[in-house]
Amino acid sequence: MKNLNRRNFLKTAAIGISAGALGTTSVKAADKTLSEDRVGILVDTDVCVGCRHCEWACRTAHNLPSSDLESYSDISVFKEYRRPDCTSLTVLNEFKNEKNPLLPIYVKLQCMHCEKPACVSACIVGALSKREDGSVVWDDDKCIGCRYCMVACQFQIPTYDYNKSIDPHIWKCDLCSERRKSGQLPACIDICPNEALLFGKRSDVLRIAKDRIRRKPDVYIDYIYGEDEIGGTSWMYIAGKSFDKLKMPPLGTDTAPGISEAIQHGIFSYFVPPVALFALLGTLMWVNKHRKIDSGENSENTYPDKEENKL
Repeated sequence: MKNLNRRNFLKTAAIGISAGALGTTSVKAADKTLSEDRVGILVDTDVCVGCRHCEWACRTAHNLPSSDLESYSDISVFKEYRRPDCTSLTVLNEFKNEKNPLLPIYVKLQCMHCEKPACVSACIVGALSKREDGSVVWDDDKCIGCRYCMVACQFQIPTYDYNKSIDPHIWKCDLCSERRKSGQLPACIDICPNEALLFGKRSDVLRIAKDRIRRKPDVYIDYIYGEDEIGGTSWMYIAGKSFDKLKMPPLGTDTAPGISEAIQHGIFSYFVPPVALFALLGTLMWVNKHRKIDSGENSENTYPDKEENKL
């Protein structure tokens, strides 16, 4: 754990004041040039069997509370629609299949890793960033807990440790950035028994998705969700029914940062003093959080480190 010394304080204060004075600097983070080889993931809902192995693998890979794999065969969880939270970064939901009532449609839900992410644009301290490979990740050391990313996300994905009074965190899928550093696939994709999740170059994934739709027009509707939504996303879906009936938000093709940038430019252009004040308050929040952690005041229970998920 970092010590809260004078250098750290001044460094943090500088970040906070810069964000307050410049205002729109963090917006540019969403405009980062992406690699032509950036990743894409296809969710083929016709192949998914609802085993929930992806949920277990995700929790294990991120050291989140989890039971044994066999317990994930419990289908009672599908009685209610679920969303990711701070204990589960991805979830499956079940929907009726009118074409074949005996085979429900299962839809995996997680951070979409937008091409132009609104969360990155909205973050005033640069805690969220879009990498050239397409993934959207965050830095806990920079986060001040303002939760603007939660408001900005049009998929309502980022979640917050509301149950923690000390050192709460923002949580969302990070595309298993730590696993991928060592050449591994994201945990959910690696464990999928039916290959319902296809990982590769985004352009290749799109080509395969279009080919599957062309070859099986009786199975899939002629639409790839995520290809163009709010400028495109890394996660994309093909299915046999309309996506609005699968509770996927109907979004246009305009990039999400266009909304948050307009708001930020308006606020920061005319209200620099209040923004500087908010930046200073954010700095004090960060300092106070780390002071409590360094002094050993954190009384929260922590989960023991688990062995790396070997798939």
